[in-house]
Amino acid sequence: MNSTELAVFGRLRHFGLEAAMAVGLTLTVVTAAYAAGADLSSPAVAAKPQAPPPVAAPAEPAAPPPAVFDCGEPVPGHSVNSPFGLRRMPWEKHGRLHEGVDISAPIGMPVLAVADGVITRAGNSASYGRFVEVKHAEGLVSFYAHLGRIDPRAKPGVAVLGGRMIGKIGSSGTSTGPHLHFEIRQDERPLNPVAFIGQEFATAEDLPLRSAARYSRRVRVAQVSFIPEAKRALMEGPRKAGKAERPRATLMMTAQSADTAGAEVSATLPASRTAPTVPTAG
Repeated sequence: MNSTELAVFGRLRHFGLEAAMAVGLTLTVVTAAYAAGADLSSPAVAAKPQAPPPVAAPAEPAAPPPAVFDCGEPVPGHSVNSPFGLRRMPWEKHGRLHEGVDISAPIGMPVLAVADGVITRAGNSASYGRFVEVKHAEGLVSFYAHLGRIDPRAKPGVAVLGGRMIGKIGSSGTSTGPHLHFEIRQDERPLNPVAFIGQEFATAEDLPLRSAARYSRRVRVAQVSFIPEAKRALMEGPRKAGKAERPRATLMMTAQSADTAGAEVSATLPASRTAPTVPTAG
């Protein structure tokens, strides 16, 4: 190989070394930049694939707040047959406030708690017979009387859900036949249960406390098919003296029509109502 060929070969070798060094330098820079997380969007550096941003799951709609008082039926499928208001029984000389409503039903039918609450009393009295009392939200109290049987689980202090059986229809106490005497009260003030049965109240302000405490001044005369033994003696003396009307036997606890257009007054509760043994019951 002559001197000219050696010179050409040397230049080619020099260019090859420079090209190899350039490629190595480029790979080194790319590797370092990738490790350091540098921007690789320039033409000299390959672009790093970017993961799509996570998509947030749509927020579920907030559940509506629970109703402050959701009142069901104490005896589903059976309607009120003796309403809330002033009433006179055949053995009474004067009318008095019927502090709840009567619902006629066959013996043994389940009686249900109308709303969630805690049982405060369960027992027996001469007038109301077997009874259960349940306290609910906003100081409301429901009262179930003349029961034929109290459910064994219905004891004071036990929490109960609305719709749960607390007893069965009967005719215990001073009763004219199988029925449920049902009351709703707040702070011992009787309220008309018809204003609550089957209704749901979202807030305490929705409760019909004022309207439910009103009733007509008219006194309804109850007509009954059965006079309790304890009341027959009360009627014997006046009847012999010609001072009492003979009671008419019609459907149990069905009252004569009341004049609902009469003036209204607020319900007041006798002091004796704070105890289960009250003078009379309906």
